[in-house]
Amino acid sequence: MRALTWQGKRSVSVETVPDPEIQEPTDAIIRVTSSGLCGSDLHLYEVLGPFLEPGDVLGHEPMGVVEEVGSAVSRIRPGDRVVVPFNISCGSCWTCSQGLQTQCETTQNRDTGFGASLFGYTKLYGQVPGGQAEYLRVPQAHYGPIPVPQGPPDDRYLYLSDVLPTAWQAVRYAGVGEAGARVDSLLVLGLGPIGDMCVRVAQHLGVSTVIGVDPVPERRARAAERGATVLDPRAVDDVTDAVKGLTAGRGADAVVDAVGMEAHGSPVAKTAQTLVGFLPDAVAQRLVRRSGVDRLAALHLALDAVRRGGTVSLSGVYGGSADPMPMLYVFDKQVQLRMGQANVRRWVDEILPLLTDADPLGVDGFATHHVPLEEAPAAYEAFQEKRDGTVKVVFRP
Repeated sequence: MRALTWQGKRSVSVETVPDPEIQEPTDAIIRVTSSGLCGSDLHLYEVLGPFLEPGDVLGHEPMGVVEEVGSAVSRIRPGDRVVVPFNISCGSCWTCSQGLQTQCETTQNRDTGFGASLFGYTKLYGQVPGGQAEYLRVPQAHYGPIPVPQGPPDDRYLYLSDVLPTAWQAVRYAGVGEAGARVDSLLVLGLGPIGDMCVRVAQHLGVSTVIGVDPVPERRARAAERGATVLDPRAVDDVTDAVKGLTAGRGADAVVDAVGMEAHGSPVAKTAQTLVGFLPDAVAQRLVRRSGVDRLAALHLALDAVRRGGTVSLSGVYGGSADPMPMLYVFDKQVQLRMGQANVRRWVDEILPLLTDADPLGVDGFATHHVPLEEAPAAYEAFQEKRDGTVKVVFRP
């Protein structure tokens, strides 16, 4: 089959690789019909290369048609149309029963000290071949895949794999819709795919003031069209002051950091990230796991712009183990921090009713680019450089 493979820093290519096969009774084989390009994929493209090997198949936002199932899989059968969550979980362990599928005790990577296995995402998370490919082996298929109706185009359901539950969790972790929490204003830092969807989810859940910050005009325009107030961080003297001006001088009730480790405005950390990419893997792995190599401008802005007693929700991925945090300041402001990979299956039942003909979250028009899988390398480059209005790319194998 053809699949998008990692070959080195900022180097991916479509290669012919062996077709996947059933290996365990709980496996399934999916013929991929669509697969998304995620901002997290750029971390592999740019920063986390030391934890990859040439030939690793990337991608963690797939959907498609079931081709074959193992003997222990009865929920789905050949011919079913399914979306595959990016995290691999069993559904029956203690952590899964708590709605923490990202910490699944069955697929947890104890040898590396990390949580549940992920598709297409480094040695730290199991080195499971990903879904930017023609076919995908799906472990734990007795639980993970989400059956969806036949008929509507893939884009109606594709984002259940990652974008929708990640944005939904980010907004819910910000306290929106939570008993006893009052969130009248939400600041979203970064209006890429996750931040853009966070704006839509927050508005749908009733947040009256949604503010989006991003330096890319096309991304701000998309959020503004949905009714958000948008700020260009390069055009205001101080983003925090601007946010306070929109929130009665207090700051936002909650902030979603949808940027993560590659935030603009962190030149020293950017240099560190670049240097890590040129080190031998063994040395680079130790540096990433024991040092602070993330670009923290977005996180620091979130802590500045949130009101006292507010909540900061992190959905952007961070990768450094010893990043400096202004703990005195955070403690004094009584800021609540909530974070983590999205527990996809936890949120599916809340999201599925919204994927109707009314399409309140605008999923049908969410993608900016649909391209053949063979054009994936160019799409990665355009997405990384934020060119050509690239916000969300969907590959068609």
